[in-house]
Parts: sequence; C-alpha cells; structure tokens
Amino acid sequence: MKALPWRSCCQRRVSCSTHVPLKPANSAHLPGLEPIRHKGTTSYTSSSVTAPDRNLQQVKTSPAWTRKATPLSSFAVGQPGKLPGIRPRSTAYIALGSNLGDRIDWIEKACRRLAQVNGTKILRTSSLWETDPMYVLDQDKFINGVCEISTILTPIQLLNTLQQIETDLGREKVVDKGPRNIDLDILLYGNKQVDVPRLQIPHPLMQEREFVLRPLAELVPAMAIDPKSPWKTTQDYLNALPPSSAPMTTITPLGGSEEPIRALKANRKTRVMAIMNLTPDSFSDGGQIFNLVGPDVSPDAVKTTVKFALKRGASILDIGGQSTAPGRQQGGPEMEISRILPPIKAMRNADHYWCTGLISVDTYHAAVAEAAVEAGADIINDISAGQLDPDMLPTMARLGKTVCLMHMRGCPLTMNKPFFRKYPEGLIPTVAKELLERVAEAEAAGIYRWRIILDPGIGFAKEGHQALEILRGLDELRNWPGLRGLPWLLGVSRKSFIGQITGIKNAADRQYGTAAAVAASIYGGADIIRVHDVKQMAEVAKVTDAIWRV
Repeated sequence: MKALPWRSCCQRRVSCSTHVPLKPANSAHLPGLEPIRHKGTTSYTSSSVTAPDRNLQQVKTSPAWTRKATPLSSFAVGQPGKLPGIRPRSTAYIALGSNLGDRIDWIEKACRRLAQVNGTKILRTSSLWETDPMYVLDQDKFINGVCEISTILTPIQLLNTLQQIETDLGREKVVDKGPRNIDLDILLYGNKQVDVPRLQIPHPLMQEREFVLRPLAELVPAMAIDPKSPWKTTQDYLNALPPSSAPMTTITPLGGSEEPIRALKANRKTRVMAIMNLTPDSFSDGGQIFNLVGPDVSPDAVKTTVKFALKRGASILDIGGQSTAPGRQQGGPEMEISRILPPIKAMRNADHYWCTGLISVDTYHAAVAEAAVEAGADIINDISAGQLDPDMLPTMARLGKTVCLMHMRGCPLTMNKPFFRKYPEGLIPTVAKELLERVAEAEAAGIYRWRIILDPGIGFAKEGHQALEILRGLDELRNWPGLRGLPWLLGVSRKSFIGQITGIKNAADRQYGTAAAVAASIYGGADIIRVHDVKQMAEVAKVTDAIWRV
C-alpha cells in the first residue's frame, strides 16, 4: 500500500499512513499466525499471538496422522557461526513463577537480571497468569509466565545463570514444589535434548501443567515441544488437558496499593479513571479544571479537585497537558511538562502524602512521560501507542510502568481525514491487526506483555457509526487471537458520536448518553472507563458490574 504524504503536525518516525497489515497467506487454519518458510516447508510463528482458551476458542487441528508440526529446529535464532570465536545463538523458553510477597515484582527483578547477562536478550514475554497451586496445595496462589530469550549460553551455563539469579534474589527451597519467591526453569532450548542429572530438556513435566502450557502457547502455539511426538503442538497439549476447576486469569499490575486487573475473571471490578485536562482548550469542559487550579497550579485547588474525584469513585487520575481533540494544534513537551508536573508533585508530596489514587499521564511525548514518572506517575497513557515519538516505546520499557496503547491513525491534526476513517477489510479485524502490530513493537522495545493495556480509540480516526461498531464488537476484539487476556480501557465520555445520536451539541450535557455508552463498554468487557462525570459514571459502573459481572 502506498504511504500517504507525511504530515508535519507531529514529530513522527512513520508517515501518517494507514496501517492495514496484509492478510497472512496460507494461514487460514491458524488465525493470526505469520508464515515462515524453512527449506521448502512452511511453519508458523507469532510475534504476539495468544492461543485461544481451550474451553472457549480452541485451535482446530486435523487428525494426527495427516499433519506435521513445526520442528523445534525451526525456532532457533541464528545458525552456528563459521568464524572462530563466534558462539551460535539459540532461542530458549524460560518458565517464570512466584507465590510469595510481591509476586510480580520478583518476576520483573528476575527478568531484569536475566536481560543483563552477557550474550542474552529477552525477545518476548507471555502474559502473567494467576494459578492455584499444584502438587503442594496448602500454599498461596502462583503467578506464572514464560519469556523467550536469545542466548549464546549453553544449556548448563544457562541453568547455572538462572540458579544464580534465584540465589541472588533470596530463594530458599524448603519444600519441593512448595512456596518460593522466584522460580526459573528452562522449558526448551532450540532443538536440543538434554538428559543429565541436573537438567532435562524439554522440561519433562510441562505437558501436564496448564500454568506452563498456557503462557507458552501465547508465544509458540504451533511449536512441536516433544521430540517423541513431533506431530503434537503446544496448543494440542493445552487442548488435551482436562478443564480446570478454577479458570486461570491474566494479571496486570497498575501500581501502588491498587489491586491488579484480572482481565479474564468474570466478577472483576471495573476501574474508574477520572479525566483531569490541564488545558485551556479541552473539548469537553472548556478548560474547567485548568481554570480551577489556575495557571500557577494552586496546591490547595489540586488537593480539592483530586479528593473530590477519589471520593466519588475514581481510582485512577488521568492527567493531560494538551488537548488531543481532532484538529487541535499541538504544543511541545515543554508546555506539557510545565502544566502536569506541579499537580503530580502536589499529589505525591512526600511530607503530606494524601493522594491514594493512581496517577496516569496522558501524553505521546517520551520526555513528558519520563518527567511524570519521576514525579510519581504510575501509568503512561499514549494515544499514539508509541507512533508519534520514536523514543516513547524504549522510554516506556526503561521506566517499567504499565502502559496504555491506543489505536489511532495519523495524528490529532489529521486523524479524522476521510482516508484515515476507511477500513475496507472491516473495522474490528483491522483495529485488531493494527493493535497486534503496536503490541509487537512494544514487546520488541522491551515492554513486558503483562504491562500492556489496550484502547480501541473511540473518536480517533473513526466516524460515529464506527464507534458504535466497536462497542458492539468489543468482546470480539478482546478475544482476538493475540489480544486475549490483555485489559481494555475505553474512553466514550461526552464523545461526538453521543452528540450525533442525541442531538446534544454541548459536550458537558451528554451525561445520559455517556451513561449508556459506559454500560455498553462494561458489558463488552472494558476493564477501565475513562470519564469526566466521575460520580455518575462510577454509579453506572457499580450497577453494570452487579448485573453482568457476578
């Protein structure tokens, strides 16, 4: 597809063109998987494709005698070097687990240590899955995941490295398969088979463990994982397990003392994100909050505004320093920083810590995100998903905070041009595929999958009827291969499509229409709703949760 002319409205590393990925050839039987050709055969791999739930959307496979799985050797990274002193690189899959203390923090500490090992790089991570204990049942729930690495270490060297990381993090093994703060196991190492007293590869027990197979299937659903049964894939083994009594759920940390999001848990609570636009040209309130706190940002006014939002039901405060409404001229990061830093610092004042809510920074500038996190922000909310600043994704990865990646085309000045609103392959499939691209780019930059929240971008490069189509098809988006298990944020508050339906021109008067759209968002599976009218929409969320999330 020919790229459209570059637009000077934003500092971009790509042109303001549509991002419609081509449909993978010869992959109808494995949706979402990209074909890779190996010496005359075709295998499939996925940069971020999540295997469907075995109880809901299983991958259909043909009889064993009619199919051939991808051999383990197809997934090795690199080939043995011919130059002396050059070590070959191999792809390995490492199981991650913890059930003591801050479980996610232990796993992230282990990943950071692993990424610092010479000759080793983390390529991708699975979601983190919360699971009931297995074997030794009298212990706390585990969090489990898998990371894909490229390494020059031999299997035994890698084992030694993982055990050293466990020791450095204070692991003490008291009971076999009992409680531990960190557990690192080699599942697969290229196409190698190892059978020595200290190490067996492939891991001998992974075929019976859902807490291993499910995250592994997110990364390599079509891989053959047992040389004795080369026709059986990761997904086949997962599908063959008996239904679990307690369904596993992904877990996404938000920060602070706020409970993580369990996106696949049926009775989860919807989180309310309060919009705090510190701009004089906000589309919905005309700069009401900006005028309230004043251009010099009164700490007392900030405290009053924030406490008011928290008391009325918000748990997250989304602070933005410039309007991203269609057609708005965009200021630079310096302007944003001057607007958002004073209130964030006021909320995170170490001497008078009064703000218990999470702080989200609404920006597409890496410099703004970094300044906000240094001042105390917990979440980075980027409407461009890293497309408007080449430094954003690496900065997000380095900061280690949870991020929200939104679907958008173009930039605020151009996103509502007619050519950006065209989806010839279908709105839901195209939004899903373009978000898959954004997730893959985030993972390639080093952002852990369990730190990603998605937003379908209602009102951004979409017409009014397309906003309704997203609300109707949200459940399909949530369960799209490669996206399942990720949490979703929806921003429908006071949007123009509500005005088009109701005939209400003044955005601040669209409360009832917003209430209906919020209820539809929650019914479709939204985990976070981003709203202006906190009290009213928090009540809508409570009632909708009581009806549908039981």
